[in-house]
Amino acid sequence: MDDSREDVLAYTAFPREHWPQIASTNNLERLNAEVKRRSDVVGIFPNERSVIRLVGALMIEQSDEWAVARRYMSLESLATLSDDPIRRLSAVTA
Repeated sequence: MDDSREDVLAYTAFPREHWPQIASTNNLERLNAEVKRRSDVVGIFPNERSVIRLVGALMIEQSDEWAVARRYMSLESLATLSDDPIRRLSAVTA
């Protein structure tokens, strides 16, 4: 346990307001539930590659959603962790 102290306490390098999000597994649980729901719809997959395609597509969809629409931690609140200026994402057109 002493050897992993730095890894276990890595979250303390982030601003205190981010600690609940870092400690939460809600995003992972939500993603797993969505994978289960969609794989139940398919039923039987013809091969391993088709499973990887489905899960990969779901992960890309989830990543895009969190990067643009539901940003879990704002860039402004993370700015204290970096020497780089704040970067802004361009507007997404529908």
